[in-house]
Amino acid sequence: MSSAVLCSVLSRYENQITILSEYLEEFPDTDEPVWILGRRHHLNEDKSKLLLDVSARLWFTYRRKFSPIGGTGPSSDAGWGCMLRCGQMMLAQALICRHLGRDWQWEKHKEQPEEYHRILRCFLDRKDCCYSIHQMAQMGVGEGKSIGEWFGPNTVAQVLKKLALFDEWNSLAVYVSMDNTVVIEDIKKMCWSPPQSSSTAHSSAHLHRSALGRNRNTAGLCTGWKPLLLIIPLRLGINHINPVYIDAFKECFKMPQSLGALGGKPNNAYYFIGFLGNELIYLDPHTTQSFVDSEENGTVDDQSFHCQQAPHRMKIMNLDPSVALGFFCKEECDFDNWCSLVQKEILKQQSLQMFELVQKHPPHWPPFIPPTKPEVTTTGAELIESTDKLFELEEEFEILSV
Repeated sequence: MSSAVLCSVLSRYENQITILSEYLEEFPDTDEPVWILGRRHHLNEDKSKLLLDVSARLWFTYRRKFSPIGGTGPSSDAGWGCMLRCGQMMLAQALICRHLGRDWQWEKHKEQPEEYHRILRCFLDRKDCCYSIHQMAQMGVGEGKSIGEWFGPNTVAQVLKKLALFDEWNSLAVYVSMDNTVVIEDIKKMCWSPPQSSSTAHSSAHLHRSALGRNRNTAGLCTGWKPLLLIIPLRLGINHINPVYIDAFKECFKMPQSLGALGGKPNNAYYFIGFLGNELIYLDPHTTQSFVDSEENGTVDDQSFHCQQAPHRMKIMNLDPSVALGFFCKEECDFDNWCSLVQKEILKQQSLQMFELVQKHPPHWPPFIPPTKPEVTTTGAELIESTDKLFELEEEFEILSV
């Protein structure tokens, strides 16, 4: 995207503030259950529990007035960063499940554990936060996306997979399926892979020192099952979603491992967290808020990171067929259970299957090698390193000016 086009887009969206309560339709009175990320709610029993469950999800939206991406790039992602924000929301839900558990609840003005603030700091709009808009946009350059260009679900998944390699605190194994196929053998090989040697880890960590500064932890070097973030990019039709996939798609939100789905409409991304009947429930990133930084004690003013209104809904048939499903398996038994549920609920006698689940690595595929921290070539990592130097010079100049 050219700078002129980007400026035009930003000028249109920079001051866009969406007041959710003005247009959100309340949930209807119905006996049908509502499913939110593996949890079942009954509207006619206690609607407040449902809204509390929704508000506990970390909600990432457009932001403005953060430090320019790459030093001279945009200082707002309004108009182009919605899919990146949705990717952040899916990943944040995985980290909440990893450290706090799926049943953790957020309450306004209630003191939260340190792990919660540490998770939130991973996503702040700063170049030194490992999953910031800065890191994601710059790592997207290695996926062929210019800074300020819109991402699709698969591109976001690939970016998250790369960035997770440098996040030793959370120590996630991120598996992104290929060709609509999930390979059990490959996932177990990746999640049980031994840690890197200290010399390799030190070399790679040096290249990403600013991004890892707040997330370096010996926990990342422990042996054992690495918690799994499983992302399955799919195409559920050509121009419109094929109705044959709808029941299987909805079943995914019922699984206890569910992280929801990334998708939406062309150039308009949403984070889908559940469904009611034939309507999908989603969090919408298209609200522009001001940049929020952490306090001196490491806590974050988190009021703007939780959607405290009833969430949006849309008919499933209005969904763009390009989506990405997300699942989190903290232990190996969670993954084994997920495989059983897929066999039972997703792959049961259907004329068309959303995706395949196979035991062995397909022989015609290239050999599977568990991903490790890559050598810096032409990926976004190079830009991150050069950005570090640029900001160091700016900081020195500011000190001299004072």
